[in-house]
Amino acid sequence: MAGILSLICSGCAVRAPNPPAGLVIDWPRYLGTWYELARFDHRFERDLVGVTATYGLLPDGRISVLNAGRKGAIEGERSSAQATARMTGPATLSVTFFWPFSGDYRVLAIADDYRWAVVGSSTRSYLWFLHRSPQVPTADWTALEDAARQAGYDLAGLIRVQQVAAP
Repeated sequence: MAGILSLICSGCAVRAPNPPAGLVIDWPRYLGTWYELARFDHRFERDLVGVTATYGLLPDGRISVLNAGRKGAIEGERSSAQATARMTGPATLSVTFFWPFSGDYRVLAIADDYRWAVVGSSTRSYLWFLHRSPQVPTADWTALEDAARQAGYDLAGLIRVQQVAAP
């Protein structure tokens, strides 16, 4: 799982808009564990379920990234990838899983209370719905879909990710 951001080979796809003007992420507040509720299918996450992304602050100011999931089933073999990220804008990161290659990470929308986020890249080839809980109310799911569509994404290829039961 080359993580949420093995985005290096996506340069020839259609460019997606930048995060909305005025969107500023409070990165310390963004840190912690997010559950991946849905994504576009890609080889680096194929067949993974129970996927989480955990972000932490490193002493040098960069952000640690740990993406983890299970192969095929919630009880399946664990797969994980570690990376580091640096802030490149008020709502963007540059994430490196394998130096010197990096991919961009764009928070396209986020709930006021930071309970959900829509994340994409500089192309519309990558999309993730993240939430602080593995199970979400219908209103949050609708908000995620609406935000992705507003950012110009066609959700036809979106797959829901099986998650663990809520703690």
